[in-house]
Amino acid sequence: MQILIWTGAGVTLIGLLGLLWCIIQAANAKREKLSDEAMRARLVRLMPINLASLSIATIGLILVIVGIVLA
Repeated sequence: MQILIWTGAGVTLIGLLGLLWCIIQAANAKREKLSDEAMRARLVRLMPINLASLSIATIGLILVIVGIVLA
């Protein structure tokens, strides 16, 4: 079950890196002082990446929990 725990930790880390990237991109967009429409367009493009990253991190945490329970 060690493999399952470490794989889950790696998957979670990938998801968290994706979330961090989305946060940085949103902060950069805010710093650029874009118009409302441009800001909305940029955030709409970031939303699917953000949700995918969150889902990947959640799956990784589920793998870690399953590995711990089965150990």
